[in-house]
Amino acid sequence: MNEIATNEFGATERAIDGPLILSRRGFLGASAGALILGVGLPAGRARAQAAAATIVPGTRVSAFLEIRPDSTVFFRSAFIEGGQGIFTAMAQIVGEELDVDPTQFVIECAPPGPDYLLTGGGRFTGGSMSVRMSYDAMRKLGASGRQMLLQAAATQLNVPISELTTEPGRVLHAASGRTLAYGEIAEAAAALPVPTDVVLRESSDFRWIGKPVPRLDVRDKSTGKILYSIDQKVEGMLLAAVQHSPRFGGEPGDFANEAEVNAMPGVHSIHKLPGAVAVLADSWWRARRAVETLQVTWLEPAAGTAHAMPANFSSEAHMEMLKAMDGEGVAFETVGDAAAALSSAATVIEATYDAPHLAHGQLEPPSALVRWNDDGTLEMWIPNQAPEMFQGDAAKVAGIAPEKVIVHSQILGGFFGRHFLYPASNPYPQAILLSKAAGRPVKLIWSREEEFLRDSFRPMAAVKFRAGLDANGLPVAVSAVAFGEGPGGRLFGRQPDKVDGSTVEGIAGKVYAIPNRRVGQVHVDDPAMIGFWRSVGHSMNDFFYETFFDEMADAGKQDPYELRLRLLADSPRQKTLLQAVVDHSGGWKRGPFTAEDGTIRARGIAMASPFASEVATIAEASLRDGEVLVHDVWVAIDPGSIVNPGVIDSQVASAVALGLSSALLEQVVYVDGMPQARNYDGYPILTPDRMPRVHVRIVESGASPMGGIGEPGLPGVPPAVANAVAVLTGQRVRSLPMSKTVFKGVAG
Repeated sequence: MNEIATNEFGATERAIDGPLILSRRGFLGASAGALILGVGLPAGRARAQAAAATIVPGTRVSAFLEIRPDSTVFFRSAFIEGGQGIFTAMAQIVGEELDVDPTQFVIECAPPGPDYLLTGGGRFTGGSMSVRMSYDAMRKLGASGRQMLLQAAATQLNVPISELTTEPGRVLHAASGRTLAYGEIAEAAAALPVPTDVVLRESSDFRWIGKPVPRLDVRDKSTGKILYSIDQKVEGMLLAAVQHSPRFGGEPGDFANEAEVNAMPGVHSIHKLPGAVAVLADSWWRARRAVETLQVTWLEPAAGTAHAMPANFSSEAHMEMLKAMDGEGVAFETVGDAAAALSSAATVIEATYDAPHLAHGQLEPPSALVRWNDDGTLEMWIPNQAPEMFQGDAAKVAGIAPEKVIVHSQILGGFFGRHFLYPASNPYPQAILLSKAAGRPVKLIWSREEEFLRDSFRPMAAVKFRAGLDANGLPVAVSAVAFGEGPGGRLFGRQPDKVDGSTVEGIAGKVYAIPNRRVGQVHVDDPAMIGFWRSVGHSMNDFFYETFFDEMADAGKQDPYELRLRLLADSPRQKTLLQAVVDHSGGWKRGPFTAEDGTIRARGIAMASPFASEVATIAEASLRDGEVLVHDVWVAIDPGSIVNPGVIDSQVASAVALGLSSALLEQVVYVDGMPQARNYDGYPILTPDRMPRVHVRIVESGASPMGGIGEPGLPGVPPAVANAVAVLTGQRVRSLPMSKTVFKGVAG
């Protein structure tokens, strides 16, 4: 047995039976035979560091592009592909200005480096930011590459550059009929300076931007050619499996059967880790069987352990505490005088809404492959959404400088916020320690049970609303107070006198013309490990607000669609979108009504403004044996401008599925400080037979800045469904998931 803590290493080894048929290969650098287009990257660490201070992200052609002799393009993407189509979008954007068909691109994720800090001076794939925050830079990058190729061609053909033009992958001289393939002139173009001023195409001339270009990764994914982190292999590696403390913060004590486990086939060594134990073996199955056989005495968390889970924590008790709390909290948004308007309102209504912890449950279980190299560098193949952040944290764990950590960012098997920097919820710190101790490369894979145990969940929250209506039933004031903790403050630090924006997004910033509004937060520590979840605070806050909006409409005897339309009279973008989704659904009919199949149905409607996009959603639902069945969901989305409508359709459908799953079924339940679900048998998700038809309408308003796509389709689904259910049953859904409620019938 070997005990490992941060910066403490050492282990005994035993021989492994059977060879590892693996090969060492490089994962970075130019492809064989490629001609690098642009200014070469500085050689040597000192020169690279000196250059980094002067690098403007997204401007150095050579950091992103290689044009090969066959004129195909190798592109290093600043963003991680996780099923959202970002590699295809990058090929469309860059290819449009470079004048290369997107199908001629080969794309990999870029390594850490200053060239790729395109999200507000940092770099992460999330927040639906990838396209919208890099769009202009990537267009200019492609145009710069094209200009360099034109200049190289002008020199080779001995003609003025003004006489040249391009067609996909080629430079043309119309007067002489001569052409040059990009691959023929890439080497000459590489010697030229990157232009500082380039002319971009007019949108009317776009070949690929705005078109439904098929996803570039679909064929390789469908044929099994794509390698995920869990698939990677290096020569001489060991496989590792872990068993975590059942309660976070607990530490391993004695083993009751260490000798028995050491004698199991293929076992290399046993290790203690912070909060866990691990077994290294010659196969992952053997490592898993061994670590699950190991009988561990778990010790109580030491005093002062950060975020240690109390032994008496339960979801039910914590939620009751949140809902029982009072107070106005710290103000985040104040418009007019909500308190005064409420005191003089003709009618005041109140409601408390809540939502549970949610797991990510992505398809690919967490994994990490780590190798310590002879030159003292640490090499990692890991799923992640923020390469530089992971590089920095890995350096701390390893006790080395960040530039000595080489990160290979893999295509993700789903993420939804799961692969952000939550060290306790990721296996790479454990893999670093295990590899150092064993003196061998180590691939660590968490079983599904360990993933559910150590996931960073969406926070639990409750929100208390008060609304005042005038004599005509129109809202004059809304007050909302959120109780709980947000992932933003947990990860990046909380300021006690300020509201964590992730706790109130989707409640604050609503464009409805209600003259008096106040939104505040009362911070309450969430005992669980919490993190970002798809659409972050919007995923529950738009449910809270948009469902309460229908309560206001009903209390004032207003139709909820007509009331929204009235309150959006001075917001043309949102009003147009609301009308678009109603038109797309065949006209507004709230119900209840009888469908052609004889079922009694109703429709609910909701609005959301997540990630600089605008979304309107309608859901049509019925009841079957006391459960909610959603038949159709219509979504109108306005991201301002678009790159690929096919990807938008897919992303909205995906978001609808996840939004509906969270609304109907999903919840993490804690009892005695431990999550009860350790696999999908205890954490039901939406099944194919409950997936509705999804109808998407894209409204391209041209609004700036461009909005996001990956997450905005989700927030409107839970409130639209809840509002439909209220029409059907007369029962207001204020607590998710809806599976907690048995609905007793259809309203008359």
